Amino acid sequence: QVQLVESGGGLVQPGGSLRLSCAASGFGLDNYAIGWFRQAPGKEREGVSCISSSDGSAYYAPSVSGRFTISRDNARNTVYLQMNSLEPEDTAVYYCATAPGSSYSGYGCFKGNYDYWGQGTQVTVAT
Repeated sequence: QVQLVESGGGLVQPGGSLRLSCAASGFGLDNYAIGWFRQAPGKEREGVSCISSSDGSAYYAPSVSGRFTISRDNARNTVYLQMNSLEPEDTAVYYCATAPGSSYSGYGCFKGNYDYWGQGTQVTVAT
């Protein structure tokens, strides 16, 4: 069964850190670009960070640049999002998604390019 499963979300205080994981089963992530997206209540889903399938190039949304780091471990078939210095504005459901490797863009994570999505994990940043 083909699946993407996110984990690692939770409740954290402002300034804290979380590491999200996106584990694939039923297929290999090697040839796919992977994106992390988030959706806060009442807002559109937005691209946070995405990573290429080839050389590990990554894009970060300006709102998270310098605080979040995306990485991939193809041997473990998993992609990570390390989130530091979390802010209340980071509160959202976080989703990972795959796109054909050729669809990666260094200019943004474009939702329309990503065609397979996980179920999401909740991140809440609050005191």
